[in-house]
Amino acid sequence: MAKDSFENLIDTAITRRTFLDKTTRFGLAAFVVGGPLALTACSDAELEEILQHSIPTSTDDTISLADEYDWYPLISWGDPMFSQVKEFDENNRAALQNSRFGDNCDGMSLMQIGSKNVLVVNNEYLNIETMFPAGINSLSDIIRAKAAFGVSIVEIEQTSRGWAPVIDGELNRRITMETPMEIRGPARGHPFLRTSKDPLGVKSLGTWSNCGNGETPWGTYLTCEENFNLSFNASDPNFSPNEREKRYSLGFQKDMIDFYKFDDRYDLSKEPNEPNRMGYIVEIDPSDPNSTPIKRTALGRLMHENAELVISKDGYVVVYMGDDEKGEYLYRYVSNDKYIEGDADNNARLLDEGTLYVARFSDANDQLEGRGEWIELTYGKNGLTIENGFASQAEICIKTRMAASIVKGTTMDRPEWVAAHPHKAEVCCALTNNVNRDIAPNAGGDPTPIHGPNPRANNLYGQIVRWHPDNNDHASLEFKWDLFVLAGNPLIHQGEKAGSANVTRKNMFNSPDGLSYDSQGRLWIQTDGVFNNQEDFAGMGNNQMLVADPKSGAISRFMVGPRGAEVTGLTWTPDRKTMFVGIQHPGSKGSDSDFPSGNGKTPRSTVIAIYHKQGHPIG
Repeated sequence: MAKDSFENLIDTAITRRTFLDKTTRFGLAAFVVGGPLALTACSDAELEEILQHSIPTSTDDTISLADEYDWYPLISWGDPMFSQVKEFDENNRAALQNSRFGDNCDGMSLMQIGSKNVLVVNNEYLNIETMFPAGINSLSDIIRAKAAFGVSIVEIEQTSRGWAPVIDGELNRRITMETPMEIRGPARGHPFLRTSKDPLGVKSLGTWSNCGNGETPWGTYLTCEENFNLSFNASDPNFSPNEREKRYSLGFQKDMIDFYKFDDRYDLSKEPNEPNRMGYIVEIDPSDPNSTPIKRTALGRLMHENAELVISKDGYVVVYMGDDEKGEYLYRYVSNDKYIEGDADNNARLLDEGTLYVARFSDANDQLEGRGEWIELTYGKNGLTIENGFASQAEICIKTRMAASIVKGTTMDRPEWVAAHPHKAEVCCALTNNVNRDIAPNAGGDPTPIHGPNPRANNLYGQIVRWHPDNNDHASLEFKWDLFVLAGNPLIHQGEKAGSANVTRKNMFNSPDGLSYDSQGRLWIQTDGVFNNQEDFAGMGNNQMLVADPKSGAISRFMVGPRGAEVTGLTWTPDRKTMFVGIQHPGSKGSDSDFPSGNGKTPRSTVIAIYHKQGHPIG
């Protein structure tokens, strides 16, 4: 295709119309009986023109793209970041993880620091069966496992063969489960954060389960602690989790690394406060390899997916955040003071001093849209008092889920990545799926009825909710919302499971997860769903990345990943001619992958580079 074909198709031939046609509703769910949801703003001919450039689904063990594009691996788990370590060794896969690129790449940013291009990538967890074929059997194994988690910071440079890591780059750094962290914000020093190793509750050790990410305008990186609960267990067979531990799904865990057998820090029977030091957004300064990462407790304790930071109309910092668990909540933080470019002392306080909110959505009208408001999570307001179990703002920041339950936020279908439009006050959140919707409560016992932007029971496919703050101001207390897309499978279903009308057999997908707007205002959608290609998911193939036009709702499939992989994390070079995409856990669930080698070797999570063969910008 020519330069103005695929890149611009999503922007062409589209006239803004009513976002959702009126629909026939049954019960509380707004679906067209006998057909897909009527979400459309472009004609059938216009939609077909866009969809014809959607690449097919695939079950191949490679990266599938349109003919005009190509890709190559940039960096994979186990690749050296420093010259003192050798290339990845198939026979010693766990060696020297502190000096290698970490496992299971997720959220990422390419940051310009002086003349350097610095790629900062979350390493969410590790594939035990891949790194340790014989299992984890010793303290030595545990030490190496801890070093594969966290964040990898690596300089990259453009060479005659494309972008490549800079071995021994002066800003190269690994941040792991053992890296010292500072705790700041309202929860700093609270008794719930005190442990035998840190009796003051001000210094934490390590970050892990890092999912999505964010950036600040003052040049720092935000990494988000998600499923930290899976690293804790109890050696005492009589251990019984308290209310707070249950709310964060802490207890006897399955399918986890038995850290607690080798380190008391992960033993709930011995260090019950240690999990209270996890579940935060961590701020990292990539420009200083000796800097101490900071846990920002004012932004709440959740299974944090990502942190989308924007500046409000009047200059305040606003951070949108999703809590990725069934029936949990969508949050927002607004700083007390304004961002001042170049004022390091002022900006260092912006993520410590502010107001935390939870979203409450109205029910949907016939057009699957409605109103919403942000409910303040401040001590002494909205029932957040000692009578309801909160003695301070610190406790709200530690027991954030419980506070959201008290004020009756809207339980959501696993809120994952949040993305804000670069040119206007418009925000989207991926609600990836929720098989418990209208069937079971969340971990706190809150009901999860069909409501608002969560219109389907036993939600297999997920959806993307979009909202526009009042007065085009991210700091506004109210907003209007609509559903940008409901994923589904029109190949085998009609009605609610077919999805909205902008989902067709040519672009269908399930479980939207990663979201990013590009510089042109297009929305990129990455999936982490069921890839068995059977039954409800027949014809969907491997996980994928799609690109959408927010004005019309038109969606086109841009890329399909290899077998067993999640597609997650997205960033661009400054000239927008190369995009970097994360390919996480290829070969998972017995899917038989040798990505990226293609020659029968160990499958490895990899950051890939995608480019247009004629050198045209992509995003």
